[in-house]
Amino acid sequence: MKKPFERFDMARDPVRTKWYLKPLTKLLSWPDMITHRPAIHFHGVSAPLKPPYLMLCNHNAFMDFKVATQVIYPYRANYVVAIDGFIGREWLLRAVGCICKRKFTNDTVLIRQLVKVIGNRDIAVVYPEARYSLCGTTAVLPAALGKLCKLLKVPVVTLITHGHHVNSPFWNLHDRKIHTEVDYTLLLTPEEIEQMPADEINSRIVEAFQYDDFAWQKATGTKVTYEKRAEGLHKVLYQCPHCGREYEMDSAGVEIFCNHCGKRWKMTELGELQALEGETEFSHIPDWYEWERANVKAEVEAGTYDSGILPVHIDSLPNAKKFIRLGSGTLRHDMTGFHVRGTDVDGDPFETDWPVPSLYSVHIEYEYLGKYGDCIDLNTLQDTWYTYPEAPAKFSVTKMALATEELYYAHRRAIGKPCPPGLA
Repeated sequence: MKKPFERFDMARDPVRTKWYLKPLTKLLSWPDMITHRPAIHFHGVSAPLKPPYLMLCNHNAFMDFKVATQVIYPYRANYVVAIDGFIGREWLLRAVGCICKRKFTNDTVLIRQLVKVIGNRDIAVVYPEARYSLCGTTAVLPAALGKLCKLLKVPVVTLITHGHHVNSPFWNLHDRKIHTEVDYTLLLTPEEIEQMPADEINSRIVEAFQYDDFAWQKATGTKVTYEKRAEGLHKVLYQCPHCGREYEMDSAGVEIFCNHCGKRWKMTELGELQALEGETEFSHIPDWYEWERANVKAEVEAGTYDSGILPVHIDSLPNAKKFIRLGSGTLRHDMTGFHVRGTDVDGDPFETDWPVPSLYSVHIEYEYLGKYGDCIDLNTLQDTWYTYPEAPAKFSVTKMALATEELYYAHRRAIGKPCPPGLA
């Protein structure tokens, strides 16, 4: 029989950053500030606001946290961080003010903790996209943001970085050492929040979160000369636009190519794609990604979307100590949601389902920790399952992420509650 695991204490009150650790947070982020020299632009204010306030940040790389720390220094802040960020260093992250969250769960405890942060007259820092952007453009935002703003009744600031994805994309984390930019904007005052309905607040936030790192790269003439700059891009661009085949894309050096039809594209120093022969179907990487989304949406609308039954192994993360091998089994993602079945290391069967209405998006990883490959990160309030499809399965975790969102949108439309663009 499986032994019960110690669970992470999600309900513990957030800790105000210790005074002696504030200089340390600035010091640890300073090397990136020297390397990337981010140009910080203030809008609506001439300098960072005095707390308390809510700061909503886009999310493209770990450097996001370092830039945020520099911009708001010396004020205290509490950052919402995913549980895997706490592994082996829970005491430190709690001491510097981090609040643990399991991704894409409806967590009322977090709301109470954010209220506590504001009550402490500090800055509540939230990354509402809840995952790194897959191709440097806006990810889906939770529809509860407007209600959160009305509950907290403090100024809302957005911190939108430009260039972090180009510098260190989720699919290839090598630091390109480019210069970046940051927009710090006073988006809403308490008086505006009081007068606006939650839906209008949401619209303002969605508008503020429109960004495109590859468009920014081209507009600023920011060159990336890294000789392996395209490696890993096939993780995002998993479907060939020339022959239409899925799961046959690959990449090496500065090229991405299809192993089925042989077509190849070069990634230029300005982040554009050029076909080596014939038509360049998509020169702008996000356009290729959105084409894939449209194809997934068509499958969902036809009722045919199905990943098939994939063999997987599963690691559990009930606390911040270490991953625990839960066992082996199968994963299926279809028109009804995610379904995991398996047998744990003690030989006992287990199963869990995540129906479509329960997930407006899902977290994925590429070559997670360099150990097992790509995975789907499935969460409950008590646990996180890192689910790794195994060979010889043909799959794309990117397609599963797109399908999760399109299935959720289709469900909302079916019950007469369509989602505004950019919101879950």
